[in-house]
Formats: sequence, structure tokens, C-alpha cells
Amino acid sequence: MKLTLSHIDALQELVNIGVGRAAGVLNDMLASPIQLHIPEVRLLTPEELKRELKTQFNDGLLATVQLSFTGSFSGTAELVFPTESAANLVSVLTGEEPGTPDLDVVKIGALLEVGNIVLNGIMGSLSNALIEHLDYSLPAYSESKVSNFPIFAGIDENTRILLAHTCFIIEQLHISGDIILMFTIGSLDALLKAIDLAFGEAL
Repeated sequence: MKLTLSHIDALQELVNIGVGRAAGVLNDMLASPIQLHIPEVRLLTPEELKRELKTQFNDGLLATVQLSFTGSFSGTAELVFPTESAANLVSVLTGEEPGTPDLDVVKIGALLEVGNIVLNGIMGSLSNALIEHLDYSLPAYSESKVSNFPIFAGIDENTRILLAHTCFIIEQLHISGDIILMFTIGSLDALLKAIDLAFGEAL
């Protein structure tokens, strides 16, 4: 099924709604308000995504929270940070200074919570707006370089991936990361058909 500019606009709107809801939840967790901005949503091949991540992060170490989903459409949703941004975000969430001995344990728990809030907000926005039921796995945390990124393991070259670059703004602290939605073969078509049904002639 052909992806149109109207599909991209609809997806961006739905992702923005989900991110907005997530920001509201995160605001309640923090002493300082947090803003999440998503400037654009793009559809990429696995090879294009790999080039994009290498351009953005070089081959640095990335902290990733992954949430798998199944239902009318299935795949994985990932929230990806450079480890430095992850540590900065955790220090704001926990009040601990980066580099304390127990930061690794705290970091994983805090990032899993943030990832769960953001990714569930986005996928919930998609499923609610499109009236499609989805089931979710428990979020999982990992660290890897772009060259060894788990999302590329055994991936079909025909898979299409939605990439949304986001920026977490906490006072003057800018923390950059990416939201990656990867759909199994055929699931993107199912998603686009659901968008057509939900938005009708607007597309």
C-alpha cells in the first residue's frame, strides 16, 4: 500500500498526541516541567535507519527501551538515547548526580519507567484513534552501539520503520533521543488501512 503525505501527517498528529500525553505524566513526576517535541516523522528502510543513527550518534553507545506490540498490526516501539543523555535524564528524575556508584541500577529502572510512559502513550494514541486493539510486552532495556543495534538483527530488508526524532527539554537541559516504530511485514499496510478508515476522505 502506498504511503501518502496525508498518511505521514496523520501519523505525525497521532504520535504528537501520544507524546503530549506522555509529557503530562512525566511533568507530574518531576519538580521541573518536561516538554517533549517531535518535529517530524519519517519512513525509512533498515539501511536508511542505520545511516541515520550513525550520522546522529556516530557509533556511540545507545541506551534503548523496547516495547513489543501485537494485534491488528504488530512490531516493536523503541525509545533510544545516547548514554550521556540517558544519564542526564536519570539524574533529573532521581535527583542523583551522574556517575554515582549505583547509577546503573537506578538508570535502568528510571529509563524503563520513562520508556514505558512514552511508548505506551504513543501506541495508545494510535490504537485509540484507529479503534484497534493492541497487546504489549513488558518493556526491556539494553545498551549497544549502532553497529550492533538489536533492531537490525535478522531484520527483513523490506521492513519499513517509522522514525521520530524527539527532544526532551527540562529547564535549560536539552536531552535528545529517537522514537522508533518498526512494523512486521504487512503490518504497516494494516496500519495505513486503519488510518484511511479512521480519517476517511480527509486522506
